[in-house]
Amino acid sequence: MENCIFCKITQKKLPSDVLFETDKMMVIADINPKAPHHFLIISKGHIETVNDLTEENKDLIAEMILVAKDMAHRMGIEKGYKLVFNVGRPGGQVIFHLHLHLLGGWHQETHEVHI
Repeated sequence: MENCIFCKITQKKLPSDVLFETDKMMVIADINPKAPHHFLIISKGHIETVNDLTEENKDLIAEMILVAKDMAHRMGIEKGYKLVFNVGRPGGQVIFHLHLHLLGGWHQETHEVHI
């Protein structure tokens, strides 16, 4: 999509701190973190929301979750983290391009995070 910020990031038209990349997705640090560790796993193909997934791209979600699991291990937060897909504006989605939030790094047994 022409004006999509995540499309521009995945196409390397905008700079970002890329932590991991495959042919289908990219991991970057969130510029407005809600946790000590807050990363975005971004689909390289433009899919607006989870609601727009089809049978053709259903495996992408599993790959995104496995990448998040690997990133959590790399960052030393594998003992506890959150994975969040915001779907639609009422669900908290701000950028309409499929992405998964990975949040972690708290040192408390309980915490609250609102995305």
